[in-house]
Amino acid sequence: MKYIATFLILFVNWLIWSGMFDSFHMSLGVISCAIVTFMSHDLFFASGQFHFRYITEFIRFVLYIPWLLYQIILSNIHVAYLVLHPKMPIEPSIITFKTTLKKDMSLVAFANSITLTPGTITMDIQDGKYFVIHCISRKVADDLLSGEMERKIARIFGEE
Repeated sequence: MKYIATFLILFVNWLIWSGMFDSFHMSLGVISCAIVTFMSHDLFFASGQFHFRYITEFIRFVLYIPWLLYQIILSNIHVAYLVLHPKMPIEPSIITFKTTLKKDMSLVAFANSITLTPGTITMDIQDGKYFVIHCISRKVADDLLSGEMERKIARIFGEE
């Protein structure tokens, strides 16, 4: 089941991104997705089994993406303000905070969400509990410490 699920995930993504629906390109997509599935089937389903909760997590993650894109836009505007302001009110800082997330996938999604948001970079995750983040300004640090992003990630992976 995990092979089929992995193949379907890869092939649907291949179809969306390629936009090629003729027989030649579709056969290349099937072949390439089959090879990648054979080589990396355990990356999606590390437990070795397919669970239907993965579908729920995937749907929740897809619904999270628009919110993340909105946060990226807001952060871009804030960083542009900082850079274009005559006094350049940049206050770089490194913050450390404890996370409530436990699953590896949750930690990775959270770290990547932080790094994708302009003005922040995930520098380290210590012992799977503590995040070390570089922030460009105090506002960015305060927004991150509010915990909204962490709560949304916890909801995706059922850690609420």
